[in-house]
Amino acid sequence: MKDERELVLKATKEIVVKFIEVGRLSVSSFAETWHNIYETIQGSLQETPKPKNKDHQ
Repeated sequence: MKDERELVLKATKEIVVKFIEVGRLSVSSFAETWHNIYETIQGSLQETPKPKNKDHQ
């Protein structure tokens, strides 16, 4: 669980940094944008089926 949360945080950070770099994110919308991106990434991880371990089939 900790690794997944760390992955979501890192991905969110990278996307937010890119938005800031290209001028698509302002200080006034930072919190809302961060939350939306975080929830989207977290949701897509939960929807993606985990690969089956070939050793335990």
